[in-house]
Amino acid sequence: MSEPVSISTGIAGRYATAVFELAKEGKKLKALETDVDTLDAALAESADFRDLIASPLYSREQQANAVAAIAKKMKLSPTMANTLSVMAGKRRLFVLPQLVTALRGLIADEKGEITADVTAAKALTKAQQDKLAKTLTATVGKDVKINMAVDESLIGGLVVKVGSKMIDTSIRSKLASLQNSMKEVG
Repeated sequence: MSEPVSISTGIAGRYATAVFELAKEGKKLKALETDVDTLDAALAESADFRDLIASPLYSREQQANAVAAIAKKMKLSPTMANTLSVMAGKRRLFVLPQLVTALRGLIADEKGEITADVTAAKALTKAQQDKLAKTLTATVGKDVKINMAVDESLIGGLVVKVGSKMIDTSIRSKLASLQNSMKEVG
């Protein structure tokens, strides 16, 4: 199972590097960042779009035509639209989610940012998110962009992932820890 994932990540990494370098040369990183956000939203919201990029039932030509129309409708930059067209022609659209992730990483590195995945029991206010970002920036030493998620099963507290580090202050994990220590006593 891990082999196809590593192959997809490798393919996506090569496309991401090429697109990023082209955007950087043309001083179009802001447009690339907008394209990445747009594609990420489309992948999250549209099952039809995910089916289009993943299904072997569509021919190369059908995928290329559909992607060209979608790129025009989304107002993607010419660099991204051409990349998607090339990917469709080579039957590589299935790596689009990994491409978006890789491009996000390259853009963040260029800007000196790091993304923190934050899961909370309830949505944080803008002020709370800003305070958390400020605290994490002081700890990490880079600007921190927060990717917020809500999971009510946490009961309370936060789970913060920055790079390879994870801080879990959720009540759910504290209760699980307490339960484990009670089992050890008995």
